[in-house]
Amino acid sequence: MKKLDVRLLRLIKNSKGQFISISVTIVLALTIYISFSMVADNLNNSILQYYEATNFADVFVEVSKIPKTAIDQLLDIDGIEMAQGRVSADVPLRVANPKEKVTVRMVSLPKEENILNNVFTLEGEELEEHLRTTVVLGQFFDARGMALGDKIIPYIGGTEYALDVIGVVGSPEYIYLMENEQALLPAPEKFGVIYVTDEFAQSSLGFQGSYNEVVIKIDENYRNKIHSIVDAIEDELDRYGVKRIVKREDQLSHSMMMQEVESLETMASSITFLFLMVAGVIINIMLSRIVKNDRIYIGIMKALGYSNSDILSHYTKYSILIGLAGSVIGMILSIPLSVLFTNLYMVYMNIPMFKTKIYYIYFVYGIGLTSIFCILSGLIGARSVLKIFPADAMKPEAPKVGKRFWLEKVKFIWSKISFSWKMVIRNIARNKRRAVFLVLGIALTYSITMVPVFMSSVFDSLFTMQYGELQTMDYNIDFAVPMDRNALLELSKLIDIDYMEPKTEVPLELSRGWRKKAVSVIGIPRDTQLYNFKNLSGVEIKLPQEGIVLSKILAETLDVKIGDEIVIKSFMPDHEEKIVVVKDIIIQYLGSNGYMDIHMMNNVLGEKGVITGALLNANDDVVTKLQNIKNIKQIQSIEDMKNSILEFMDMIIYSMGTMMIFGGILGFAIVYNITIISISERTMEFSSLRVMGFDKKDIYKLITRENGLMALLGIALGMPLGYGMCKGMASAVSTEIYNIPVIISLKSYIITAIATVIFVAVAQLSTIRKIHKLNFMDALKNRVS
Repeated sequence: MKKLDVRLLRLIKNSKGQFISISVTIVLALTIYISFSMVADNLNNSILQYYEATNFADVFVEVSKIPKTAIDQLLDIDGIEMAQGRVSADVPLRVANPKEKVTVRMVSLPKEENILNNVFTLEGEELEEHLRTTVVLGQFFDARGMALGDKIIPYIGGTEYALDVIGVVGSPEYIYLMENEQALLPAPEKFGVIYVTDEFAQSSLGFQGSYNEVVIKIDENYRNKIHSIVDAIEDELDRYGVKRIVKREDQLSHSMMMQEVESLETMASSITFLFLMVAGVIINIMLSRIVKNDRIYIGIMKALGYSNSDILSHYTKYSILIGLAGSVIGMILSIPLSVLFTNLYMVYMNIPMFKTKIYYIYFVYGIGLTSIFCILSGLIGARSVLKIFPADAMKPEAPKVGKRFWLEKVKFIWSKISFSWKMVIRNIARNKRRAVFLVLGIALTYSITMVPVFMSSVFDSLFTMQYGELQTMDYNIDFAVPMDRNALLELSKLIDIDYMEPKTEVPLELSRGWRKKAVSVIGIPRDTQLYNFKNLSGVEIKLPQEGIVLSKILAETLDVKIGDEIVIKSFMPDHEEKIVVVKDIIIQYLGSNGYMDIHMMNNVLGEKGVITGALLNANDDVVTKLQNIKNIKQIQSIEDMKNSILEFMDMIIYSMGTMMIFGGILGFAIVYNITIISISERTMEFSSLRVMGFDKKDIYKLITRENGLMALLGIALGMPLGYGMCKGMASAVSTEIYNIPVIISLKSYIITAIATVIFVAVAQLSTIRKIHKLNFMDALKNRVS
C-alpha cells in the first residue's frame, strides 16, 4: 500500500464522525433515488401490463341510450379496433345500518369472448349467466368485510334485488377507486363497483337491447390521431345523446395513477439532488479545513518529491471513499426499501399483477451521480493544495489581518455585551463563509421539515376552504332524472328543512380554440346563500345575470381570462352550441366547475324551470328519510366527507413523518460537521482560553451560543424558504381534481421551529465528546493539527 494511502486511512480514522455523517447523507440520497425510481418503474410497468391483460379501453363514451347496431357501425371509423356497449349506473346498496349511505356502480359485462375493460378474477368464480349473481371489486369487498356467498341488495328503480357474491375481481378502471372527480379521497367502504350480466343490467335499469356506455379500443398505429377519432365518434353518436367522452389520459383512475408515478420520479430526483448538494458542500468545507491544517505536512510532501496531482488526488480520494461507502450501503438498503414501497402499493392499489423487479441501471446512474458530486467537491475543497509552496509551508502561517466588527463601533451597545458574547459575535464575523453555510443549512432543514408539517394539515385546510367558505350547505342532493321545481316542495314534505335552494348541474363541453374540457356546469340562484364566491383577489362576488364564472383550475385548462368568449356545447341531441362570456374567475380548491345563474343555465339548455337537484341545510335525518325515494340518485353529506378525510389522515401522517426524519438527518449532518470543523480550526483559541481560566463547560457554552445564534438566523431565513418550498410542493401535487391552498398557520411555523431546534440540539450534543478529547497543552506546543 502506498504511503499516501496509509495516511488516507489514518485521516479517515481521525475524522470518522464526519466521515460517517456525510456518508449517511449520501446513503439517504442514493437509497431514495434508487428505491423511488424502481418503485415508479415497477408501478408504471405493472399498470401497463395490467391494462394489456384486461384489454383496457382508450375511449369511454357516456350516452343516453344506444342500440348495439349503432355501436357496431363505429368500426367503420378509421383507427377504431374494437367497440363494445355496456350498461352502467350508480345505485344505492341496502346495508345493515339504515343511516349509512353506500353506493355501488353496477356495470354489465358482455358475453363476448374478447371483453374490453375485462375484470381480473382474484378469488371465487367468474360471472355466470345466472341473473342474480355478481362479482365485486376487491377494494369494496375488503372494506365492507364481505365473504364469498354473501348476498348484497342493490336498490334499483324502487325495487330491491338480492344478488349472490360469487367472486372478487380487480378492474383496470378502478385501480384508484373514486366515485367521481368531485370526491376528495377514496372511500371504498362507501362506494364500490359490482359487475352483473348484460341481461340483468338491461332488464333492471330499463335498457332492453341497448346500452348507456360505449368503450372503444384504438388501433396502435392510430394512437397519435386519437383527437380526430374522438371528434368522429362524437359526430357519429350525437343523435344518441352523448353526455361525455373521456380519453384514457383523462380517465380518473389512470390519471391519478400516472400522477403517482410522476410524483415518485420527481421526489427521486429532487430529494437526491438536494442531499447530494448538501453532502458536496460539507465535503468542500471539510477538505479545505483539512488542507489548511495540513499545510506544513503538504510542504514536506512536496519537498520529498510528491507532485501537486499526487497530493490533490490524495485528498480527493477522501471524498471518493465517502461516496463509495455511501453508494454501497445505499444500494443495499434500496432493494428492501423498494420492496417495502411496492408492498404498500399492492395494499392500497388493486393491481393483481404488481411485481417487484430490480433495475440495475439505477445502480449505475446512482454511482455515477454520486461520483460526480464527490469528485468535484473533493477537487474544489482541496484545490488550495496547488497554492502551497514547500519553503513557505515550513513557516507558520501568517495570521489573518483583523479588523473591528461594525457593531464594535457602536459603543453604547458593544459596551453592554458580555465578554463571552463578544467572542461569539467576533468569531461569526471573522468566519463568514462557515457562518453563512450553517445558516443556510439550518434554513434548509427548517424548510424541509415544514413541508411534512404543512402537508399533514393540508386536507383539513382544503376541506375547510371548500365546505366552510365556498360551499356552506349540509347536504347536496342529486335527482335521478331532471325535474321541475315542484320537487322542492315534495322534499320539504319529507324532511324538516332549514333552508333550501335548487340547482341545475349538467355535464357540458367548454371550449376555446383547440382547448376543450367536459365539466359539470352548475346553475344556482344569483342570490344564493349556500355558495360564497370569491375572485382571485379574495373579493366576494355574485353570479352575473349573463355569462359564466369559471374555477381557476378550469380557466387555466382552457387558457381563458375575464372577458374571453367560450363555446358551450351540450351533449344532448339537437342542442346548438352557445357562446358565453367569462365574467369572472373564482377560487375553488376541490373540483373544476363552471357556475351560472340558474335562469341563464336553463336558457343554455333550452329547458325552462328544470332542476337536477337541491342544496339544503337541515338538522333532520336526511339520509335515512330519503334513501328509499325512487327519484333521488345521490345524497352527499358534508359531514361524511369530513369523516373520510380524518380516516385518511393517518396514512398522510406516516408518510410526512418519513420526510421529517429526512429533514432531521440533513440538519444533523450540517450542524454536526460545521461544529466539528469549527472546533478543529479553533484548537489554539480554546487552548488559550483554558490557560486564561475557562473550563471545558465554558468553551462548550461558546460553541452552543454560536450555533444557537445561527439557528435563530437559520429559522428566520427558513420561514420564507419553507413557504416557497410548500408552495412548490402544492403546485406539484395539485391536479384538475383539487388545488392545494398554501395556507400555513402560526402553529405550523412553531412546530417546525421546535423540530429544527431539536435537530440542532442533538447534533450539538454529539460534539461534547470532541471538546473533552481536545489536548489543549499539545495544541499550545504545536500549531499543527
